[in-house]
Amino acid sequence: MATFAIPGVRVGHWSDFDGRTGCTVIDLPEGTVASYEARGGAPASRELELLEPGKAVSTIDGVVLTGGSAFGLAAADGVMRYYRELGRGVQTPAGAVPIVPTLALFDLTAGDPSAAPDGDAGYAAAQACKGEQVLQGQVGAGTGAYVGHWRGPDGRRPGGLGYAEHRLGELVVACLAVVNAFGDVDDGRASVSFDAVRVLAQPFEFSESRAHTTIGIVVTNARLDKVGCRVVAQGAHDGLARAITPPHTQFDGDGFVAASTGQVEAHIDIVRLLALACVTDAVRSVAG
Repeated sequence: MATFAIPGVRVGHWSDFDGRTGCTVIDLPEGTVASYEARGGAPASRELELLEPGKAVSTIDGVVLTGGSAFGLAAADGVMRYYRELGRGVQTPAGAVPIVPTLALFDLTAGDPSAAPDGDAGYAAAQACKGEQVLQGQVGAGTGAYVGHWRGPDGRRPGGLGYAEHRLGELVVACLAVVNAFGDVDDGRASVSFDAVRVLAQPFEFSESRAHTTIGIVVTNARLDKVGCRVVAQGAHDGLARAITPPHTQFDGDGFVAASTGQVEAHIDIVRLLALACVTDAVRSVAG
């Protein structure tokens, strides 16, 4: 049985294998601090601005990674409902308000475009965090994920969830990524192909070959504030740039949340470097 490396972190999925879509919930320990970094030209997200270092709320309850493009962001409604029933969230005069940052990828052309995850799907994925931990494959948010979209529907290859972790003494950094990239997974040994770049020069169209985005979460047990988490999220994108060619195109909406559970003192540059390595390995693992 797979286990996320950071104690208290649990992963659950809802998958529609006929519709080729799904969503994934990463349940985080109470008091987890987080920030984010989004790149590329076509992000789909919810509650990310709250994670800016200057904003008032610093902790989050969980993260949702979802298919369905902007429609799939509705999965967060069900996750918020689940956490509200548990009494989790920022305490307000009206009760707890769960904080659930959500990132979506475009898989509407992978199967049934009307099958985007909704609130019930998010609720089911949150409940599934209590069950078996699946950290790899075309499941959850990765159900309809592919890589090498620039090759067209006949040339693309299966993507999906990838996971990796790295340790340095007591310090642990782990990444769960959902890889649905315009570009190819790059193992670092092949020379760069410019065929994909030539496709980029063509007029933008929302067609089968323009359905992309890599999203994920990096979690560490290092003790970081929101500024430190932002630095780690930036390092996550450095790892993505090593593992996908070309990265961060105008047709991708790549985004990573970086979260700190706060048990271990560590230098931020070390945490960032481990995050870079984790994301690189997690993305490359989908092509393993």
